[in-house]
Amino acid sequence: MQSTNQETKLQIFKALVTLSIPTILEEMLATLLQYVDTAMVGQLGQNATAAVSVTTTITWLVGSICSALGIATLSMISKAVGSGDRERIRRISSQVLMLAVGCGVLVGGLSMLLSPYIPIWMGAEEEIQKDASVYFFIISVPMVFRACNSILGASIRATKDTKTPMYINLSANLLNVALNYLMIYALGWGVTGAAVASAVSYTLSGCCMFIAYRRNQLLHWEWKSFKVDGAILADCAKLSIPVLATNVTSCLGYVVFASLVTGMGTTIFAAHSIAVTAETIFYIPGYGLRTATSALIGISLGEGNRRKFENTSFISVLLTMAMMVLSGGVLYLTAYPLMCVFTNSEEVARIGAEMLKLVAFSEPFFGLMVVMEGIYYGLGRTKYTFWVTTLSMWGVRILFTWICVELWNQGLTEVWYCMIADNVCKAVLLALPMLSGRRRRALFPDEDAL
Repeated sequence: MQSTNQETKLQIFKALVTLSIPTILEEMLATLLQYVDTAMVGQLGQNATAAVSVTTTITWLVGSICSALGIATLSMISKAVGSGDRERIRRISSQVLMLAVGCGVLVGGLSMLLSPYIPIWMGAEEEIQKDASVYFFIISVPMVFRACNSILGASIRATKDTKTPMYINLSANLLNVALNYLMIYALGWGVTGAAVASAVSYTLSGCCMFIAYRRNQLLHWEWKSFKVDGAILADCAKLSIPVLATNVTSCLGYVVFASLVTGMGTTIFAAHSIAVTAETIFYIPGYGLRTATSALIGISLGEGNRRKFENTSFISVLLTMAMMVLSGGVLYLTAYPLMCVFTNSEEVARIGAEMLKLVAFSEPFFGLMVVMEGIYYGLGRTKYTFWVTTLSMWGVRILFTWICVELWNQGLTEVWYCMIADNVCKAVLLALPMLSGRRRRALFPDEDAL
């Protein structure tokens, strides 16, 4: 029995690595899209950097709606894959396209409508408001394609195909790099050029993801058999609404958080926003493993295999934290050179590097937080993550940042301490139920209840 158990753990380890590597590469490529924009625009000066960065939090908020539907889709399809119910897979898949298009139309239309006001609400200085508004409007135009990339891509990953989305985003990002150079520098369009390049790459990735989704044999369904499936949509809503609430609560917290930093001046805000962007690539391994973990947890749920669930959870946590320890070490050593990639301002680079060195020590906790989210999402237990995120974001990050900035007149260093405390709090609260055998068993229903 021991050898069988060890063999099972080895198989799970291999499956996690095999599924996560393409997803990690895909996330890195998606981050490069943001890196390229930030680095190329950064060469135009601090105002251009601030114009692109000031709406970043709202961009996350907009994307979180698609992300919530994608997480629900991945959970539902992976569970159906585990149970071998191909008919249910196709029923879910037929609703996914409708959700993607509907989400893209509604969210995109609202984003374009509000684009003139968002920089003002974010507290942007007057000289950058116009460029920030134009940038946000342009990247909102292809929202249907962005939704397809996110939601249809999640459906494909749920079938244990993580390579296809990686290839699609590789192509889109290579196009974006070329178009950035052409439109920002060759044509001299500046911030507008960066936005147009991003919009074109979003459109390409969305179209290609749709083609891949239609060619996936497990997901394929006939157009003539399409109809609205209320039961599937209800299940999707049950899973996605808490995730969406989590994302909205979190992103609104980021909006308030960013607005508190914005009041410190353009130089401080530029250093803060660039440092946040620079850090992104270092926690990508966690997000890549989160997706793979969610898929395998969902499959184990469909199979009714409790041992596979527990082994997958244990191995994914250890693997993620090990990778994030390494990632944090690299971030600490490369903080200043990394900042110099994104800005030609020595002061901005120096301030940002100090923040990156601080946050490098908390990367393992961030990885733990992310992978625990993946476990809960795979199980379809999305409500607990909502309560943890809300409590920690507003009770730790926002409250103490407001106290530090508004009451105590502290600087950016104290603001980043509050951000680190938030991440550590989330990681601990999400991990607590898994430390108790009784609570861990309660997370995974008995086979009779499946």
